Amino acid sequence: MSIWKNLLSAFSGNRGSSEGMRATGVSRTRVAVELRVEAGVATDPGCVRTTNEDSLRVIRPADGADVAQHGVLAVVCDGMGGHEAGEVASALAMETIVQRFQADDRPLPQSLVKAIEAANRAIHDAVGANPKLRGMGTTCCALVLRGGSAYCAHVGDSRCYLIRGGEVFLMTEDHSAVMDMVRRGMISREEASHHPDRNVISRALGSHYRVEVSAWLQPFAVQPDDAFLLSSDGLHDLVNEHEIGELVGGGAVHAQVACDRLVAIARDRGGPDNISVAILRMRSEGSTHKSISETRTVVAVS
Repeated sequence: MSIWKNLLSAFSGNRGSSEGMRATGVSRTRVAVELRVEAGVATDPGCVRTTNEDSLRVIRPADGADVAQHGVLAVVCDGMGGHEAGEVASALAMETIVQRFQADDRPLPQSLVKAIEAANRAIHDAVGANPKLRGMGTTCCALVLRGGSAYCAHVGDSRCYLIRGGEVFLMTEDHSAVMDMVRRGMISREEASHHPDRNVISRALGSHYRVEVSAWLQPFAVQPDDAFLLSSDGLHDLVNEHEIGELVGGGAVHAQVACDRLVAIARDRGGPDNISVAILRMRSEGSTHKSISETRTVVAVS
């Protein structure tokens, strides 16, 4: 059972889910205080690869009505398929998701899921039009913060974590061979993190015309100082959850500083893959911390 499902059990008062009950203060109640989003992003090709096939964005609309409608969007895509093809897949997915989501007036999470499905079709069609791109694809993890609630949808092994009250919760389940083994009880999560096939994914954008998008089916109520971290496997394969909690938890470090430090740690450990991370932290309006930028956008395609 995923951490997310356990947290949903905590919503419904299911005390049989001990892991979910560890999330102190998790409830359906929306936050009464006014919150703002402090954002940080960092991406790096790593120490081995010469190009960066990841794409990463955090977008806060400038228009107040648009913020109320669509909220703050964060997306991490990890391209695959080798030089050029992986870059094309992640960049195409990113552009499609952003455009489709911002133009869609359907309710969340449906609008986010539809945007990711559109990205899958766009990549699949691009491969059909250009045989040289055959085999390309990308993972995707997207998060929306709007009106005191969080919504997430993902495909592949890019992840979303929640850091709350000094604890770290993995809020997504990798679509991978080893995670399937974990679900079946064949290996533990700890064993999965070191398994030689841990990077073999079972689901990606572009491999088929249709894709199953995993999404939170109900809004997740956020609290002051909650931090959501999105990452590609180049980050979370090398930096463990305890280290993420130590650096991001507590809120003393600005989101951008935390992102930069996490990338530096991954590079210090060899950085065999591209490294990408985005952090969105909920700050109360009375907080003394100030965002580095009201809208921060990074696209890594080369």
